[in-house]
Amino acid sequence: MKQSQKAKGSKQVISFSAIGIMNALVDIGALNLLMLLFPTDDRIQLIIYNSIAYTLAITNSYFWNAKLTFPSKAIYDRRQVILFLVQAVIALGVSNLVFYGALFLFDLEWLSIPNYIERNIAKGLAMFLSSASSFFMMKHIVFPRTHRSQEKRSR
Repeated sequence: MKQSQKAKGSKQVISFSAIGIMNALVDIGALNLLMLLFPTDDRIQLIIYNSIAYTLAITNSYFWNAKLTFPSKAIYDRRQVILFLVQAVIALGVSNLVFYGALFLFDLEWLSIPNYIERNIAKGLAMFLSSASSFFMMKHIVFPRTHRSQEKRSR
């Protein structure tokens, strides 16, 4: 791999990580606000809260990743938007599965910590795994190295 490709890859990871921190604040903030305003112990309601929070964060993610992380690859065509939405739905599924699974494990009461802390730990695990899957899907599927429009230009 050329040095410039390594530097570009490192820049992408750093940019994606910085945007990820911003998204984490949106995601955790929205989840905690919903739990504060509408307290519940119902796991399904908590999954709905997680989905709302995740949707806000992923919308923020698309805007900033298209502008900063993958600017030369963002072409904003229908195909790219659809691919982004598909990866977002997959990453939301990862998030909700991990969140639900962690809530289930905490319900086994092998640890005695407050529900608020359990839910935030579950959210942190869900964010980490869904973010990792989202990065790879965006890098290789949504914003791939070449596009059909770029291939047409080079012919």
